[in-house]
Amino acid sequence: MNKIAVFPGSFSPFSLGHKAVVDSALPLFDKIIIAVGNNPEKNQYFSIEERLKWINDVYKNIPNISVEQYEGLTVDFCKTVNANFIVRGLRDSHDFKFEKNIAQMNKKLNTEIETIFIITPADLSHISSTILRDIIKNGGDISTFIPKEISI
Repeated sequence: MNKIAVFPGSFSPFSLGHKAVVDSALPLFDKIIIAVGNNPEKNQYFSIEERLKWINDVYKNIPNISVEQYEGLTVDFCKTVNANFIVRGLRDSHDFKFEKNIAQMNKKLNTEIETIFIITPADLSHISSTILRDIIKNGGDISTFIPKEISI
C-alpha cells in the first residue's frame, strides 16, 4: 500500500512556506497531492488556473508530486485519490489551535485519514498568503517570499 498524502490549501499565492512544508513531507510519503481548493472564506486574488500552473512549475521535475484542483470536503477528496494522510503546515501556536480543530473534525468524518503537522522553518514562519496579497495590492515586490519558478 502506497502512502499518499494530500496537502490542501488555496495557495493564493504559493509561498516559500508552502514549499518548505511540501519539501519536508516528501521523504515521508510515496506520493503527495497538492490539492488546490476554492475556499469561499478566502478572497481568491489569483485564478485557479494561475495557482495550478505555478505549483506545477515548481514541482515539474518531481514525479511523486501531483497538483489537482478540488472542491468540497478535504476528507472526501482524500477518499477519491486513495490518500490516508493530510499534511498541514504550522507557523505558530495560532495555526496549531485552528488546524487541531480541523484535524479532529476530519478524524470524526473519516477515521482512516490521519493529519500530519509539519512545522514551518522559523525563517519562513512570518510568510502568509494574506500578507503577500496585501503587499501585491499595494505595489510591493514579493519575489523573495515565493519560489523562483513563480513570477507575479
